[in-house]
Amino acid sequence: MITDDLFENDEELNQIRLGEGTLLIRHFINEYTAEIITEIETITKQAPFRKMLTPNGHKMSVGMTNCGNVGWVTDLKGYHYSQQDPITQRHWPNMPSLFRELAVQAAGLAGYPNFQPDGCLINRYLIGSKLSLHQDKDEKNLNAPIVSFSLGIPATFQWGGLKRTDQTEKLVLSHGDVLVWGGVDRLRFHGVLPIKSNNHPLLGEQRINITFRQLS
Repeated sequence: MITDDLFENDEELNQIRLGEGTLLIRHFINEYTAEIITEIETITKQAPFRKMLTPNGHKMSVGMTNCGNVGWVTDLKGYHYSQQDPITQRHWPNMPSLFRELAVQAAGLAGYPNFQPDGCLINRYLIGSKLSLHQDKDEKNLNAPIVSFSLGIPATFQWGGLKRTDQTEKLVLSHGDVLVWGGVDRLRFHGVLPIKSNNHPLLGEQRINITFRQLS
């Protein structure tokens, strides 16, 4: 299990350097979480959470939706990005300016000053939901980092290497935490272990994860 004292840590700013290209910022979005949750509710009224099919026909345990210019989807044809919601056949909802501003700020703190997200994937984890080890490699621009917000009940994040068989470390991500990875760490394998029973005062028995990507 990764603990904060193992890494370079700026206690005043709650910044923990997990690798050359990776920064964990504890509680970075805490004061904005009520606004973020309201924005998510607006987005999901237009583009509801859904459990997508993987190319091999398995239904994912995580509910997903998107906002922004493009959205990540998976179906029997594969993993890809689309400007339209395949359910509604409409463009994905606009990315809220608050989302963009916070993601850009976090990326800047991590050493990525030119981050301009145009895709935003929103995942909903219920008790028992998980995400298998994978790489984020469907983006054309692999020079830009991934910025990930955590809300709700804690999740145990698996942080691996550049090969699926590399040893993984475990990191607890809590409400308000932001994780940014890019550069030499951009293609590291990562995942989420099954969510354990818990309850959060704002979100109940669920975890919401928002990840920002720059496709262009």
